[in-house]
Amino acid sequence: MPEASTSSTDDQSFRAQILEAARMQVRRFGEAKTNVVDIARALGTSHTTIYRHFRLKSEIFDALVIEAMRDEEEMARRFVETDGPVVERLEGMVLALHARKRDRFATDPEVYSLYRRIMEERPEIIAAYAAAMTALIARILEDGRRRGEMRIDNIEAAAGVVRDAVTVFIHPAHVAAAVTAGLPSERMARNVVRTLCAAFQSGVELG
Repeated sequence: MPEASTSSTDDQSFRAQILEAARMQVRRFGEAKTNVVDIARALGTSHTTIYRHFRLKSEIFDALVIEAMRDEEEMARRFVETDGPVVERLEGMVLALHARKRDRFATDPEVYSLYRRIMEERPEIIAAYAAAMTALIARILEDGRRRGEMRIDNIEAAAGVVRDAVTVFIHPAHVAAAVTAGLPSERMARNVVRTLCAAFQSGVELG
């Protein structure tokens, strides 16, 4: 049993090394010019070794995006688990996610471009990300209702409203367009969240 555990740990460690090597190759050459042989060469191994962990090059790129999404989910979760006014926590979550996306677009554009292929070819990954974020929003809103800060009859529907309203500030394509156009998107996101929260505080009935 200990040997199996060690083997599993080694596999995870090498998988992480593959992803880091792939990330560096994409940064240098872009997605189109990065191949498994290049990644293997950067690691000092053979491409057949890479294929033991990833069947296709696209799976490596998928894993890079999923890793970034999990990082964002963990960041968002901190606003769920912290204490403080619900309005501040929800606003903080949205602004943090927006800032993370803007930073990645500005400082890591080659890797950021991988999002576009994911959106076109792997909609189930995007759907899973959206579901996870919606669940976190719902937890914040439920906490607000429990504490008497929000008057919401349908938490699930309200969380969906928030998700739909702020997607423009988190969706990779929209973030890139906003940065390129020089829009004051952080201020816009803050205004959207505060408007929604004002409605929730006053009381809304959602179907």
